Amino acid sequence: MANGKASFKPQQVGGSTIYPEVFRQPGFDSDPFLIRIDESAVIPASSAQLAKSKTVIALCRSGAINTAKNSSQDDDNMKFTGTASYVAGHDLTTAVNAAITLERPLLVKGEPGTGKTELARQIASSLDLPMLEWNVKSTTKAQQGLYEYDAVSRLRDSQLGEEKVHDIRNYIKKGKLWEAFEADQKVVLLIDEIDKADIEFPNDLLQELDKMEFYCYELDETIKASHRPIVIITSNNEKELPDAFLRRCFFHYIAFPEADVLTQIVDVHYPGIKQNLVREALTQFYEVRETPGLKKKPSTSEALDWIRLLVADDVDPATLRDKATNALPKLHGALLKNEQDVHLFERLAFLARSQGGGTR
Repeated sequence: MANGKASFKPQQVGGSTIYPEVFRQPGFDSDPFLIRIDESAVIPASSAQLAKSKTVIALCRSGAINTAKNSSQDDDNMKFTGTASYVAGHDLTTAVNAAITLERPLLVKGEPGTGKTELARQIASSLDLPMLEWNVKSTTKAQQGLYEYDAVSRLRDSQLGEEKVHDIRNYIKKGKLWEAFEADQKVVLLIDEIDKADIEFPNDLLQELDKMEFYCYELDETIKASHRPIVIITSNNEKELPDAFLRRCFFHYIAFPEADVLTQIVDVHYPGIKQNLVREALTQFYEVRETPGLKKKPSTSEALDWIRLLVADDVDPATLRDKATNALPKLHGALLKNEQDVHLFERLAFLARSQGGGTR
């Protein structure tokens, strides 16, 4: 370590360039180290603090000292374990924590109604972090997530002699990404139903989500994230996403829950519900889902709505014991959402009556 400094080649870590250097401060025995994280940031750190940080680059040839991206000690303990109001399996919590550790967006796919959007809210609640929600539509453009410049309003104000026209910032509307980047603490950013947008939408966000920065031409400024947000991206699989975008994400598919897990979900939403009603209702629910020829299978959220209606109408569990194909399910409008599926069950019920019917 010549002249109290050890330098190494720049390293790529999590999409950022790290310029690792360790400086030994002469005369300091307790906290002798300064670490250069990037071209401008130099932070003091004791060897104990360094040991607690996430190891990414060995700085000393002996391997005794390591450095990491500048993050708080709280980030190291940031683990999602689920919440009392959200049943999260082991695979899901592992995926969330892996994305947090890698500091990459978590891309969550699954059938509609399987809790993808709610997952982001529960992560924010569990980790006690603010949440920003960007709901994507078919007309949404990536630029809207960064900022929008209202040139028309500025032109109008200039014609009216408004004083605020001299500050261009008055005409820049910040998007959700900008809000997340300038937040004074880590936030959870939900980009909901990204597959609704044009195919170029995810491509237009590659660098912004990777480097966590973008350039504002009107202000001639680069907007950088003060704290790298936890980004949750949901997709209903309506269209394929580009490979370049997928490469930058951690992926998890939420499979439709098995009966025992769905029972837990029902208990979370409706504590104290009669278990015999839940058992009979879920048995018929899975029969409906597994009916051949069904155009749209009912989702988890629709199962919860249906069971809520059964409870509200005080339905006798015994009346649910007939096979789902023997008659239209009670309150079937909560489960069957198009006329083709309703006609399918009407035909199956007619055939069952013609053949004598039967119970399970």
